[in-house]
Amino acid sequence: MKLEVLLSTINLDKKTLDSMNITSDCIVINQCSKNTYEEYKDFKIYSYNEKGTSLSRNKALGKATGDILLLCDDDIIYNSDYETIILDEFEKNEEADVIVFNLFCEDRLQKNIIKNKKVKFYNCLRYGSPQIAFKRSKIEQKQIKFDLDFGPNAKYSCGEDTLFIVTCLKEKLKIFSSPKFIGTIKKSPSTWFCGYNEKFFFDKGAIFYAINKNISLILCLQYLIRHKETLQNINFTKALRLMMAGMENYKINIKDYREVL
Repeated sequence: MKLEVLLSTINLDKKTLDSMNITSDCIVINQCSKNTYEEYKDFKIYSYNEKGTSLSRNKALGKATGDILLLCDDDIIYNSDYETIILDEFEKNEEADVIVFNLFCEDRLQKNIIKNKKVKFYNCLRYGSPQIAFKRSKIEQKQIKFDLDFGPNAKYSCGEDTLFIVTCLKEKLKIFSSPKFIGTIKKSPSTWFCGYNEKFFFDKGAIFYAINKNISLILCLQYLIRHKETLQNINFTKALRLMMAGMENYKINIKDYREVL
């Protein structure tokens, strides 16, 4: 099996590539002000004059040729044995179509995976894109893509990774977690998080409706109950109202979140 990293970045600095410790094949989707292709060491760099993380991920999927694909952002530094770890985990678990791995986080708390287990709908919402590795053949067979409405520089500023995993589950792919650490997320400013403001809760509502419209209100309520730390500047009632507005916005495609407040 061959591992291939799919890196999404903006205004690429080649020094960043040198610092990431990527030793496997790598496709780079660079969103900038030009449309070009070049090769640098073992990196295939595709530059596009466009914006959107989900759009970038889909472009990478379309260019990929590896057997196992690993999603990547430009704030990752991989462990020297990441390639061996990932391929070994897939070889040990032939049933797995997708495996999520641990990453150390320098600047924020993150709940680490502590054991190998099957990922189900009820425990799939906490994984980020750079933790996700998967069999290319399975994703192509099911024609799974990232939702262009979600993620940085999209209508809804986050949630593209969650919806990718949820779509894999809906398409009956088998997802497992691994407690192995494959790298570190460097301390860096978020590309989408601007605080627990109105847009944050609005977008959360849209995400939960996209996950499952039938239980979206329950998902909103459980989120607010379990994550009281998000209610720093907005009270429970207003946050729920904003989330319900996001649900309605996604449902009927209203142009601006303020139209339903």
